[in-house]
Amino acid sequence: MKYRNSFIGSFIAFLLATSCCWLPWLAVIFGGAAGFASINDSLEGYSGVFMFLGVILLLYGAYQLFYRKSKSLLILLESLITCPQCHFQKMEQMPTDACQFFYQCEECNEVIKPKEGDCCVYCSYGTVPCPPIQKNEDCCK
Repeated sequence: MKYRNSFIGSFIAFLLATSCCWLPWLAVIFGGAAGFASINDSLEGYSGVFMFLGVILLLYGAYQLFYRKSKSLLILLESLITCPQCHFQKMEQMPTDACQFFYQCEECNEVIKPKEGDCCVYCSYGTVPCPPIQKNEDCCK
């Protein structure tokens, strides 16, 4: 959800940066031109800073919204796990909220555990690594 927050923040910065354009019209419509004019004059001195921040945050928000969101859609949740003893293979659904440290083969009943350095049996014996590894996150911590 970080991408949504950064997109909203960049939109607010964009509104502040362009306030010197739309704020006077708003003041005329609501009849408080004198009060809004003083606010507008003080904000106009910072419009360059607001515009720069608005563009940077808008680009970052777009990056978060489109690149990161599309990257998270590519997570595969099924892996073909192969028993190291009898080489029996079975397609299994990987858990998304926990690591699987042990797996019992249906063919030979061998209980397998991850290889040294791997976080779970899917990373050791599966065709697809576990979801946290796919997302480049720390697994099982």
